[in-house]
Amino acid sequence: MQEPDSTLKKIVLAQPRGVCAGVDRAIKIVELALARFGAPLYVRKEIVHNRFVVEGFRKQGVVFVEELDAVPDGATVIFSAHGVAPAVKSEAERRELRAIDATCPLVSKVHHEVLRYVKKDQQLVLIGHPGHDEVVGTMGHAPQKIHLVSTVAQAEGLELAADVPAVALTQTTLSMDDAAEIMSALAERFPLLEKPAADDICYATQNRQNAVKALVDKVQLLLVVGSQNSSNAARLVDVAQARGVRGALIDSAEEIEPSWLDDVEAVGVTSGASTPEVLVDAVLERLKSLSAREDLPVELCDTVDESVVFSLPKELEA
Repeated sequence: MQEPDSTLKKIVLAQPRGVCAGVDRAIKIVELALARFGAPLYVRKEIVHNRFVVEGFRKQGVVFVEELDAVPDGATVIFSAHGVAPAVKSEAERRELRAIDATCPLVSKVHHEVLRYVKKDQQLVLIGHPGHDEVVGTMGHAPQKIHLVSTVAQAEGLELAADVPAVALTQTTLSMDDAAEIMSALAERFPLLEKPAADDICYATQNRQNAVKALVDKVQLLLVVGSQNSSNAARLVDVAQARGVRGALIDSAEEIEPSWLDDVEAVGVTSGASTPEVLVDAVLERLKSLSAREDLPVELCDTVDESVVFSLPKELEA
């Protein structure tokens, strides 16, 4: 059966989108370590949550492992951008591995906050997703002191000691809206609970969510380019759907179903903070092909300029 003529009239492209300063730093660390130390190079967990990036490094001789026991003695290992628990660093030191830390500085900031509050004997509530690499690393800094809360229901059922000060922290890649809803439930039960710092949710997460909020009124469908295990990319879909706009998380242009564009006049496109721009370019080309219009207009929805840059580890600066 012949496909009906496309109704698509334009693409609205979010700005900012894509790779953030922390991801850019982590990718550069792997590239520079490969150049300096050669393959095989080991990375604990995925360096960033993007399949395209991970597979690209695999082809260059990078070996991704779940734990350090899979790393040979004397090898070079990189800790992912999501951060690790102190026990992991201690194990690397004990085994005399050459360890390079690619933890995003904004995640490291939360780790420092955990240690600071633990020294004050405060109770800690971490708002985040169980099993996420960042959450596992953060909780590893004080496993007996942190209460993990992922939903409003969990917040409503949380028990804290009434006579011990408590503070809330957040996973950096959460949706601001989700964090606010859970925080509201916590505040209802624990009026004296100290709220998380405003910048615990990273600037890139905030900026990408704000960009989606700015463009959803202009589109009937939002395509978010990012991998399924990317928390910040998944949250962009949530932000759109919470405002009544269909959203889809896709790893590549090939995943776009032509039927998604039925009766769609404007489609929004953005990408998660771990997504290279080359994947966004491929999505734009695919949309033009499906619309049978190479001159399909691309409108930029620009909300803020990003100029954040993080320094590299000292062992790689040269």
